Amino acid sequence: MILALDLATKTGWAMRQNGQIISGVQDFSLKRGDSPGMRYIYFLRWLHKIMDEPPLAEYRNGESDTVVYEQAHHRGGPATEIAAGLATHLQSFCAERGNEHTAVHTATLKKFATGSGRADKAGMILYAKGKLGHDPINDNEADAVCLLHYAEANILTPAEGK
Repeated sequence: MILALDLATKTGWAMRQNGQIISGVQDFSLKRGDSPGMRYIYFLRWLHKIMDEPPLAEYRNGESDTVVYEQAHHRGGPATEIAAGLATHLQSFCAERGNEHTAVHTATLKKFATGSGRADKAGMILYAKGKLGHDPINDNEADAVCLLHYAEANILTPAEGK
């Protein structure tokens, strides 16, 4: 199974279940009174849930898991700090479980989806809708769906199945 993630406070996610893409957005916003570290605790709880509990866990059929995520930009500021923190926690989660994980640079994903490594959010949404026939609720989900498609085309070998 591939889990594709667009890591951010509002994390887009996508995976394939019975040949169909299932996806969504998970919000890791802090609640009133939360310390900043709570965001990562919420994220890890969600990862355990999505990977280990029904209904999603039932579709893995003993397959090894691969997690692919969009590489954080290093422009500074809170968004970069959050994305890097989520990536670090994701890497630790995968290491503990023996899951493969890989980052895909944003420009690589955009070029794959739109032909331009500088595509905007609307272009990624258009690709998810037009090429993949999926109707994402926002750009985070669109990025995750595009990332899933990228991973299936470029990371898995044909023997591993899609």
